[in-house]
Amino acid sequence: MKFAGKSICYGDNVDTDVIIPARYLNTIDKKELASHCMEDIDKTFVQRVEAGDIMVAGYNFGCGSSREHAPIAIKESGIFLVIARSFARIFYRNSINIGLAILECPEAVDGISEGDIVEADLDAGVIYNRTTGKSFQTKPFPAFIQQIIENGGLVESIKKGAIH
Repeated sequence: MKFAGKSICYGDNVDTDVIIPARYLNTIDKKELASHCMEDIDKTFVQRVEAGDIMVAGYNFGCGSSREHAPIAIKESGIFLVIARSFARIFYRNSINIGLAILECPEAVDGISEGDIVEADLDAGVIYNRTTGKSFQTKPFPAFIQQIIENGGLVESIKKGAIH
């Protein structure tokens, strides 16, 4: 499984309340959630994000509440992959469950700047910064996790009979 896109970068401790502010949690409409993604930390995000972009962040990304709305808003905004130094555990699991690819790789975070073109090969566990020519090794996703992401999440994987 491969992803490629422009990087959009954030710092440490980006919590779920800035990923999708609580005032918008009265809807389950994914497009509506995406329209407010990151607005409390980056007012320009929804205007500049494009399908296939890759979000890059520091430590403890997705900390705070355990709501699934945060990874849903990110995925529906067009982000295909999030690379961070580390993730809050519940955010990590919620991301996999809804089919958002995420990778922990501190070295890549150090080597990627805003707007860089980034490519990630989840089979090989390699992240390439095409802008700088640098590559970073990370743990490849197990096949069953890749299957969940390819199917659009855990529920969709079960519906398709891909997971029993």
